[in-house]
Amino acid sequence: MRFSRVSLILAAGSTIIPSVSAWGAVGHEIIATVAQMHLHPSVMPILCDILNYKGNCHLAPVAAWADRIRGLPQYRWTGPLHYIGATDDYPSETCAFPGERGWEGRRNINVLSGIRNTTNTLESYMGLRKAGLTTENDEDAAQVALKFLIHFVGDMHMPLHLTGRDRGGNGIKVSFDSRVTNLHSLWDGLLIAKRIRTIPSNYTRPLPLPDVESQLRGTIYDPYIRRVVWEGITGRYEDELDSWLTCPAEPSVQPLQTHWEQWLSWTFGRRIGSWIVGSHLTDGGLNTDDETLCPYHWAAPIHALNCQIVFPKALDEPPYNHVSFSGSTDDHACNSSNQSLEVHWLSRPRKNPYLELDTPEYSGAIEDAWIVEKLMSQGGIRLAAVLNWLFADMDDSTPLNRTYIL
Repeated sequence: MRFSRVSLILAAGSTIIPSVSAWGAVGHEIIATVAQMHLHPSVMPILCDILNYKGNCHLAPVAAWADRIRGLPQYRWTGPLHYIGATDDYPSETCAFPGERGWEGRRNINVLSGIRNTTNTLESYMGLRKAGLTTENDEDAAQVALKFLIHFVGDMHMPLHLTGRDRGGNGIKVSFDSRVTNLHSLWDGLLIAKRIRTIPSNYTRPLPLPDVESQLRGTIYDPYIRRVVWEGITGRYEDELDSWLTCPAEPSVQPLQTHWEQWLSWTFGRRIGSWIVGSHLTDGGLNTDDETLCPYHWAAPIHALNCQIVFPKALDEPPYNHVSFSGSTDDHACNSSNQSLEVHWLSRPRKNPYLELDTPEYSGAIEDAWIVEKLMSQGGIRLAAVLNWLFADMDDSTPLNRTYIL
């Protein structure tokens, strides 16, 4: 079994977000919005119920929740779930995923395991829900798991969340438009912000796609989503969409954790901890992939971008190879506020000693190849596929294996 392309859903909320922020906010919200456009019609009501929405319901407002709460005492343990790094990985010099010495950190506490295990939690929850056996604790666990799943799928599609070098680029100071930033922040938001600032004016008007327009919320990035959908998903990527959802056929070596085992873990208060126990599937040494859900398989070509484009070779050559940046002490931290980008674009350009990346060879090549747009499109399509697989009503008259065209 594998995921299939699925239909658009009808209207959602109308929350207005007035300004641009980082992948920790805008990038995640764009991915969530694209996913919502591709949900099976039976799915969104279930998601809204799990998220306990009162009134208008949309996935975007919860997409960056996991970044907002990671500093709270009860959620500090979740920080390593936002990324993964291989011990031998040092782009652009070496690309290992994972390489001979394996992964950094604890084996099952990483973004790929987070996707697998939150999915397992939600699958078990749906089994209990269909049987009418859920408790208030189960409902709470499902809501938290859903918020993390939406976020982790977004994190997986940001290349710097897949390498441990210099804390995912947080430790590398660079220049962009003659303003000082770091490599992680550049990919987190500045590349997206520049695209939004330079969007063609025709995308400020609605598309002739009611099912797309009904999902937009009056945000500053609505024109960008229109362009990603119109030129990307219905254009240059149309023939690739099914391949984005393909997983290699690999038999499991041990049985998955049963619904009963997860129910026991929830009952005795270990429901969040159960996400990091890991399933018994194997791929990349992480036990994350099967024929339906394969975050490691999906992430491998995204990680490869770190050597192909994200880390320019000039960073490891004089005079830039001696530059460092203390930055945040939180590994792979993403900025979930508007402040950093507002400061960047409002600050005055001035000469600095760091490698300039707002150039035709770097940011220009990324724009020409539509790299960021493809990553967010893949994130949205894959998130929709996972949510459809978990929550779609199999008795619904609309078959899940049907391919829908925007």
